[in-house]
Amino acid sequence: MITGILFDKDGTLYDFQASWSRWAIDMLHELAGGDPVQAAELGLRIGFDIGAGRFQPDSVAVAGTLEETARALLPGLPELGFETLYRHLEETAANTQMAEVVPLAAFLAGLKARGLCLGVATNDAEVPARAHLTASGVEAMFDYIAGADSGYGTKPEPGMCLGFAEATGLPPCNVLMVGDSRHDLSAAKSAGMIGMGVLTGLASRGDLADLAHVVLPDISHIPTWLEDHGGTDTPAGRQNTTRSVAI
Repeated sequence: MITGILFDKDGTLYDFQASWSRWAIDMLHELAGGDPVQAAELGLRIGFDIGAGRFQPDSVAVAGTLEETARALLPGLPELGFETLYRHLEETAANTQMAEVVPLAAFLAGLKARGLCLGVATNDAEVPARAHLTASGVEAMFDYIAGADSGYGTKPEPGMCLGFAEATGLPPCNVLMVGDSRHDLSAAKSAGMIGMGVLTGLASRGDLADLAHVVLPDISHIPTWLEDHGGTDTPAGRQNTTRSVAI
């Protein structure tokens, strides 16, 4: 029986392109001092096409950490130290307006009404992650929030997933881990959780299918899926049952 749901943040609770493209454009132009050529060059370092205003699927910012993004930018900004650059990215990221995939307050309230424990495991830093959830009015709905700097390691390692299980007292096999990237689903698999893929990040259905128990268009389909599978779906009953659902 599924008794807890652990969510990735970017690309899962929030639409990735809609949330982060504006941040990237503003951040790159600011770091480049308004020089459009340098801004475009910096964008290439993190897999962002500033002309198109879109991240590439292999962008370090998609599944990586804020630290990795800062280190990718640093060679193009030799006048800045890493710590200064990282803190700048963290501050601007925390103030970014996020695009909710669904109205999160009502959606999460519905899951809580089912008696589910809820958590967030993100490769974003914890400070901006909490800022985004607070801005959406949902931080208090989560029993657990972990970022890349919270002490559990980063995905695709299972530390954040196992941290949720320990914090809530739930067996990992009873937890649904929902994410938009292979990092998320690899972490879920290593932790012994049920992996659910969603398509509100940059990965395609084909990118996720081999690691996911199920792939849904977005989190709005979770309640219906739970009604069909939530009471009986366990690892013992889901071996070799990976499927992709189009709704």
